Amino acid sequence: MAETEPSASPLPSLEDELTCSICLSPFTCPVTIPCGHNFCRDCLQESWKDSECRCPQCRTEFSSKPELKKNTVISNVVESVGLKWSGRPEPEPEPEPEPEPDDVILCDTCREAEASRTCLTCVASYCEEHLRPHLENPVFRLHQLTEPVGDLLQRVCPDHHKQLEFFCSQHERPICSTCLQQVHKGCSFISPEEQRSAKEADLRAKLLLLEGKVNKNADAVSQMEGLQIQLKDVAGSRRKALAAAYQQMRDMLAQDERDALGEVDRELESGQTKLKELAKRFTKNIDGLRKAKEDIHGLLGQSQTLAFLQVSFDLPPVAEFNPYTPRVSLDSKKVLAAEASAAALKEYITQTLKQPVEARLPTHQPEPSQFQKKEYPRSHSPAAPPVRQQFVPFRTPAGYPGFAPGWDAYYAQGASANPAAGILPLMPGMNQKPDSQPRGRKKKTDQKQTRKSAEGKLGKKDHTTSKECLLDLGGKDKSKSPNPKAESKEKQKLNIPVDVTSAEKRHELLKYAVALRLDAKTAHKRIALNDGFTTATVLDKPVHYPESPSRFAVCSQVLASRGFSQGRHYWEIRLSSNDFVAVGLTYRSIHRNGVASRLGRNALSWCVEWFNAKLSAWHDSRETVLTYSNPKRVGVLLDCEASTATFYTVADRAFPLHTFVFPIAEAVYPAFWIFSSGSSITLCNLQQ
Repeated sequence: MAETEPSASPLPSLEDELTCSICLSPFTCPVTIPCGHNFCRDCLQESWKDSECRCPQCRTEFSSKPELKKNTVISNVVESVGLKWSGRPEPEPEPEPEPEPDDVILCDTCREAEASRTCLTCVASYCEEHLRPHLENPVFRLHQLTEPVGDLLQRVCPDHHKQLEFFCSQHERPICSTCLQQVHKGCSFISPEEQRSAKEADLRAKLLLLEGKVNKNADAVSQMEGLQIQLKDVAGSRRKALAAAYQQMRDMLAQDERDALGEVDRELESGQTKLKELAKRFTKNIDGLRKAKEDIHGLLGQSQTLAFLQVSFDLPPVAEFNPYTPRVSLDSKKVLAAEASAAALKEYITQTLKQPVEARLPTHQPEPSQFQKKEYPRSHSPAAPPVRQQFVPFRTPAGYPGFAPGWDAYYAQGASANPAAGILPLMPGMNQKPDSQPRGRKKKTDQKQTRKSAEGKLGKKDHTTSKECLLDLGGKDKSKSPNPKAESKEKQKLNIPVDVTSAEKRHELLKYAVALRLDAKTAHKRIALNDGFTTATVLDKPVHYPESPSRFAVCSQVLASRGFSQGRHYWEIRLSSNDFVAVGLTYRSIHRNGVASRLGRNALSWCVEWFNAKLSAWHDSRETVLTYSNPKRVGVLLDCEASTATFYTVADRAFPLHTFVFPIAEAVYPAFWIFSSGSSITLCNLQQ
């Protein structure tokens, strides 16, 4: 007994060593961590789930999660002796589940042999032995034999206990011959096999549709990923271009500043040199006068009268010179021109930067790309003001210091005298009388006659015309060129296709031609509809239309009566004039009042617009200036599937002007804006 007790005593301590300190049970898949302690793998991972990687026993913290590997020695010890000291019986191994035999269809007669055939007429399965009567006896010749079937009860009608030989297409259920003669009499029916084939074909078609949709969505996602990369590249290039442009402007301003300061320094040096020379001359005169004074004092000191009377004295020539203070200033023509240029440029930049970016572009782009200092032959002073009045309808001064070459022509084309539009006010000392002319210069244009002609074009009797003109670009005045002949010649020169290489054959577009009519309920009261609602003409007097909430109240616009949301559609419009007209598209929900109702000035419309000899594409008040084209016929191709709308100049071929890409959220309607009195648009009949 004394010898057995020492051998049994190590078991409790061994039990403690083989027990997990977390679950207080024998180790299950024990692992060892770098600090040397052992734990169950699951217990350790559970303790590290919501806390830092620390040892649960010694609290040693690890910078990263250690790799856990099974301690095979402790695992073997636990498996061999771990359950003996606890007094718990070792769990018996669970018996492996026997493999389930395959479903075997037995003969319904003997219930021993495997069935070889099933008789659908007898609703029973037979082995080779019991099938012999069906094969040898002529009585069973009409019985229907098939491969062994295990669900015979499901093939039997529960009401008439007959085989379900048919499938009712109307009620979508299997039926027997008795059901077909009674309850389902008159219903269309097919065999179950035919119904299965049809259902399988339908499911396969749906599967193909789903696969196609998945592929299309995957392609769209891939394209969007590519577009993201392209957007980043384009944004990077545009950032570089903008940075370079602004840096160039800063360099030009810095150079102009250096030139202006240099003019002041040179004028200062010239004035100081002049004053120094005069001071040197006057100092020399002072020396001569002092010497003459000394000579006179010597004569006055003569004591002998006869000698004094015989002496003569003449004043030096310098005594006849009257000293003066010279008029020296910095008001030279170059310094004053530099000051005026800086003030004008500052005012222009201030007024320009107060506007939104999209409103800063002038109606007519000037020829130069930056301001350049310009010298004038006459001094800019109150005595001789540099008057360079341009006689345009607005009588806007141009050409004074600070404006680069080409701005005079810009004003002559009819830009408004508005600082927000890039026009600066008259500088001090300039001729501010509207009808005055410099001496020696003849008046080239009769301003009153020009003003009357401009008012006649804008519609003097109807004030809604001028109101719409003010609503055009936030209150900026617009006017046509005072020289229509020169303007027409310029248009003829610019009447060239935008992109000859991308021209399309017109007969290819005519495949999608549609017939359109104008909607009288939407027409502005200044628009008259003729020729079966295919021609819209602007009148001076309003048309007495009935009141309608769909009618445009401010802008002289009209919509087509038909909209499109699917397919491809093409139509053409004949223009009577290529100025103050727009062809576009819009949703039906566009506003009918105010600035928001103008085509292209909201998020619901898109248009190509001819305005004052300029061609632009407008959407959501954002303008894209296009290469000018002077077409007589314009085509529009709306592709709802591709969500694009392309505008063409139509001649013998169709030359694209601009393409909009936008989602077709609802039906899109053709829309038209006509401004000038007497102008008209006509929807062409392409289906003749």
